Amino acid sequence: MSASSSAVLPASTDVLLIGYGPVGACIAALLGRYGVSTLVIDRLSEILLIPRAIALDNEALRVLQMAGLEEDAFARIAIPEVRMHSPWLGQFARANTAGSIDGHPRLVTFYQPELEQALRRKVAEWPSVQFCSGLQLVDLKQDADGVTAEVQDAAGVQHEVRCNYLVGADGASSKVRNLIGQDFQGTTYSEDWLIVDASQREGKAIDHIEFICDPRRPAPHMPAPGGRERWEFMLQPGEQAAQMEQPEQLAALLGRWIKPEELHIERQAVYRFHARCCDSFQQGRVFLAGDAAHITPPFVGQGLVAGLRDAANLCWKLAWVSKGWAAPAILASYDTERRPHARKMIAMAKQMGHLIMPRSILRSLLIHGLMRLMGLVPPLRAIFEELQIKPANRFVQGLFAKGRMTGGQLAQGLVRPTAGSIVLSDQVLCDQLSLIGFGVDPQALLDEPERASWRARGGQFIQVGLRGQQASGSSTFVEDMSDALVPAIKPGQVAVVRPDRVIMHAGPVGQAAQMVRECLALLD
Repeated sequence: MSASSSAVLPASTDVLLIGYGPVGACIAALLGRYGVSTLVIDRLSEILLIPRAIALDNEALRVLQMAGLEEDAFARIAIPEVRMHSPWLGQFARANTAGSIDGHPRLVTFYQPELEQALRRKVAEWPSVQFCSGLQLVDLKQDADGVTAEVQDAAGVQHEVRCNYLVGADGASSKVRNLIGQDFQGTTYSEDWLIVDASQREGKAIDHIEFICDPRRPAPHMPAPGGRERWEFMLQPGEQAAQMEQPEQLAALLGRWIKPEELHIERQAVYRFHARCCDSFQQGRVFLAGDAAHITPPFVGQGLVAGLRDAANLCWKLAWVSKGWAAPAILASYDTERRPHARKMIAMAKQMGHLIMPRSILRSLLIHGLMRLMGLVPPLRAIFEELQIKPANRFVQGLFAKGRMTGGQLAQGLVRPTAGSIVLSDQVLCDQLSLIGFGVDPQALLDEPERASWRARGGQFIQVGLRGQQASGSSTFVEDMSDALVPAIKPGQVAVVRPDRVIMHAGPVGQAAQMVRECLALLD
């Protein structure tokens, strides 16, 4: 990636990306991996060195893995559990977040500036991506062949950039969203919260996340890397930001955890939490991602996670269209697939806010008492404790064949390539469409013209064997070392897996050729 000022702004590009926050940086990293010519513009050149988002789940970490980040690319703290406390009932519920899913911890906290720096370092590896700072979008116009964007530099000089597609990852106050007429409509769930980040908490911070569910002053509390600790305090009616951010007020709020003389505030700020979602994430050749498309209250830590899901879903489709491997019509599936799930996550976050933080003492006693009673019944306890209330990231409609196993992601596990070291399976899938044979060589199921057609659309062939099995054909072979892939799709079956790891098609080996034809038809 090259970084430059507006003086060397290119006249045209395949994708123009507006916004270089964490979602924009992830989009740029993915498009760079796919080799798509991309121009990124942002008003700021540097990363804001203040923490904002703080939680990521296993799905988000898997997207960052797809974007090329190694496990040690940025610091993180694995969170073993989330506890809910009542001033009157004590701990009334918990969520088990220990362990891993798809090769990643179920829940971690992190320091956002470090994540953004890691993503930008990864973007810098790709020559197809250019970043120009000091620019902001002024206007855009679409036609049958592309988008013309008017951007303005810090001196007020306007420049014109032509692109095939434009992506707005420019945050909650998105200019792109405004220009395409997708501004958030209707009422919103909005609350003002004071966010306090303290530093120098090494060896003193808690090792889990807790919600202090006191209707008089609800307060989530969690650790973060680098000896940091965060509290979020809901403001009561009449309280103002200037009042709540005073040092004496901060010391009083944190007094139950930290002595005033030991208090080191890294940041304090009042934010308004919203719950909003656009009616469409696409208008023609323009797409919205992250907070530009949807805003999620933070009670389930899904705000940034949702934006990273957007990036994984959209980028491979833009790449396939840009390379001529798929028709532009497939891009409509981005909104079809992502928007329903984003709405479900917003609804869950609002519901959790109401459950965990009722506004009255009587209501809190009723709700929290009921949750404590539910915890005594194992099937009911599991709904919350094992996170069964979290909407599955599986699509109902979209770019996949209808079937029992399609529309959701292929599990990730540990595999061993022939004469290689054990790795996570996504490292083998890489950035291609994959025809995977489970216990069978998928190439042997197709004739040569069919194999050539598949390769011409960015396809590859992979054989997954049980542990101890040997390669039996010419496809890339891996042993399933953790029994994560084969139980999901039984031996003797084949599956088509998209670059975002969504199962596009699956069935018995006798239908392999038909499945390939149907998947190629979906790309047309």
